[in-house]
Amino acid sequence: MLAVAGYFAYSAFQHVTPFLTPAGCQAGSGTSAVALDPQQASIAATIAGVAARDRLPARAVTIAYATAMQESHMHNLDYGDLDSVGVFQQRPSEGWGTASQLEDPVYATTKFFGALNQIPGYLQMPVDEAAQAVQHSADGSAYAQYDRMATSMTSAFTGQWPRAVWCWAGPGQSPPPPNLPASGPALAAAFGPGGAERPIIAITLARSAKSVSVDVRVQSADDWTVASWLVTHAPLYGISDVRYAGYQWTASAGSRGWQPASGTGSRADATSATSGSILLH
Repeated sequence: MLAVAGYFAYSAFQHVTPFLTPAGCQAGSGTSAVALDPQQASIAATIAGVAARDRLPARAVTIAYATAMQESHMHNLDYGDLDSVGVFQQRPSEGWGTASQLEDPVYATTKFFGALNQIPGYLQMPVDEAAQAVQHSADGSAYAQYDRMATSMTSAFTGQWPRAVWCWAGPGQSPPPPNLPASGPALAAAFGPGGAERPIIAITLARSAKSVSVDVRVQSADDWTVASWLVTHAPLYGISDVRYAGYQWTASAGSRGWQPASGTGSRADATSATSGSILLH
């Protein structure tokens, strides 16, 4: 079971000493760690989510990460060369979609993967060659500089490395107003609609007098991918707690990463061979 929580009062933030570092995120650890800003991390999680939705291999995610890093440094830009916009700097005039569509990371990633899948043998190509086959950039070799970084990010965001993605707030950063119900549609946009064979099986909203919870049932193959998406989108939806397989990430101590969860033995700490549950409070 994967559990995520965000309280209406967001009380955890009231007792936290502000971090000395700016808001940020980390993917991986040790020599493989990749430092990301919050927007980069949320986009990386979205790219991994779209890949899970379409059941694409990890290599496709690596190619997408290297491309996004070179084109926009993995930021959702509303400007670029000529009429290029978005994470992948796709051009409306070249038939990728409208500017507003391309500034939606889910749409932009879907279009990128759609084009990548049309490249014969792309899984056997070097990352820069596969990226260039899609992008037709002026300097296709530039994608190669992000090969190693993209590979590490893929291992973290696709769940090959468990508990490998976490984020933290900046000093004095005010907590956002909780908006947990909106996290369900956003998850469905990235990972696809719920279903027995889908990454997210079902999403259930529950309310009490003091809190709201969203129970997200997921396939075990996609559990850490979903958990990473929730952690990286925590500020947007007021998520304060994410639990899975006996580990916990909390917004109030985000820079510590994943820690052994408190209250073991509860429904939120259980595991299943085929699926688990993410609980948002």
